[in-house]
Amino acid sequence: MSLIDNINKAFDHRIRLGIMSILMVNDYADFKMLKELLGATDGNLASHTKALEKEEYLKVEKQFIGRKPNTRYSATPLGKAQFKKHINALEKLIGK
Repeated sequence: MSLIDNINKAFDHRIRLGIMSILMVNDYADFKMLKELLGATDGNLASHTKALEKEEYLKVEKQFIGRKPNTRYSATPLGKAQFKKHINALEKLIGK
């Protein structure tokens, strides 16, 4: 097994890396919070959250707060485990 075997292509973009980093330390984050923290456009953030959802690394909850729609995300147990493996692999690769 090589050093890069646990590097996960699902996390290869800075937006996806950022989404997962935020969700590792927060129980959930809504779309607006992720957008502000990551400096992403609506379309860019939507495509990256969809990609992580497709891998079953994110759980998506849609609700209304008052009359406004709200979408919030949380990392699934699988997503957390895969992200930890990815970070550990990166750390080994850079010799940390």
